Amino acid sequence: MPKPITITWLSQPEKHDYPAAKSFLSLLYRKPQTRTYVRKLRQALVSEYTAKDIFRASGLSQLGRSNSHVERDRHKITSGQALSPLLLIRDPVNGKVLIDDGYHRLCAVYSYDEDAIIPCKIV
Repeated sequence: MPKPITITWLSQPEKHDYPAAKSFLSLLYRKPQTRTYVRKLRQALVSEYTAKDIFRASGLSQLGRSNSHVERDRHKITSGQALSPLLLIRDPVNGKVLIDDGYHRLCAVYSYDEDAIIPCKIV
């Protein structure tokens, strides 16, 4: 029987995750709103959700293992490297959760365990 995969997480998002979130959000919102969201994400506490619930709330489909970014994160998981928590925004207008940073990490984790608990900052 194969050894179960242990997924480890950093206690806080990495510094480069916030500019990545800002880049994504700037496609959807004007600069003032984008800055506000990023500021709120930096201040938010880390909470936890299951991988499957994040996918359901986002309405996104899972990227396959052949995606190079997903494969990179799968390698991090199997080599025991800690992953950065996801950055999420609740979009009440569309009734979805936006994955501002961490989509590939979410896909990689889900490929091992859809019930995995994922740390997130959400506003």
